[in-house]
Formats: sequence, C-alpha cells, structure tokens
Amino acid sequence: MMRKLCLLAYYGIARFLPTQPVPGWRLGYWLRRKLVKRIFRFCGDNVLIKHGAYFGDGSEVRLGHNAQIGHNARLDHDVTIGNDVVMGPDVVLMSASHAFDDLSRPINQQGALPRRPIVIGNDVWLGTRVIVLPGVRIGDGAVIGAGSVVTRDVPARAIVAGAPARLIRERGARPAVADKVIDLDSARR
Repeated sequence: MMRKLCLLAYYGIARFLPTQPVPGWRLGYWLRRKLVKRIFRFCGDNVLIKHGAYFGDGSEVRLGHNAQIGHNARLDHDVTIGNDVVMGPDVVLMSASHAFDDLSRPINQQGALPRRPIVIGNDVWLGTRVIVLPGVRIGDGAVIGAGSVVTRDVPARAIVAGAPARLIRERGARPAVADKVIDLDSARR
C-alpha cells in the first residue's frame, strides 16, 4: 500500500517539481529521492532523480549509489543502473519490444517479446537522448555519446556514438588529432 501511495505522490506531484537551478530544486531532489527509495527494487544513497523522469511502476528498477536519472528520462522494466552513473536528458532505456515477424498479422496483434534486462555498469555517462535497446549491457566506465542508439553490448571503458552506436575509442587511450582540445590563446601566438 505504501508503495502505491509513493507512486501516486511521485507521478502526481514530485515528478513536476523543479531541478537545479530553478528555485525549489532542493525540495524536488529530496522528495523524489525519498519516494523512489520506496518504489524501486533497490535505490542507493545520494541519488538524483531529475524533473520529468518516468519509470512505470519502478518495481524492477535498481539504481546504484551516487547515480542519477536525467530530465525526462524514460526507463522500462528490468533496468539496473550502477554506481556513479551520469545521465543526460531524454534518455530512453527500453527492456521490452514488440513481435513483428508474422507478416500475416498486424504488428499490434503480435504481442510483446519477452523482456530482456538492461544493465548499466558503474561510472557510466549516458549523453543526451541516448536510446538503449532490450538486453544491452554497458560496461563500467563507458561513455555513450549524445543521440546514440545502443543496439548491442558496450565493453568497459569504451566510448561509443552514433546510430547504431559504434566504438570511437577507449577511455584513457590517446585521442585522435581531431579530438584534442586546442588552447585558443596559445594557438593565436
């Protein structure tokens, strides 16, 4: 019963409270954190749930310590998010999909495929508008570039981007010349 009341409070009020730097952001963060601790299967300490985040009934969501769910993020069932995960706005994590192989029936009559959990490791950065499809595992320390569509597993420390997401390089590896940061003051001399 308490879980249902927390869901009602989240979707009726807390989801719409502001996020930093809008006045009242501390209340928004505090209330969303308190509610999801009773909603999620597991919720770590020092988490941030930002304005507009949607996670259904949240019963199969696991959120690690010091992790965040970004503005307007949409999480499906069976999602595990590790510790220290940073998430940009409008991220979509979908663990369910529709069947579509039978050409004799409309897709909307073929039902859903079995859910395939999504697992996001520790110290991962999901950029703005990343989409992660069912069954994907993202390794520790990975970076997913903004707008990427992740259709398959991502190794630890990989930097991936694109639609579908492809390996750019590994974190800690020397960047290509085009990726180097240029000091404009020294470049003018």
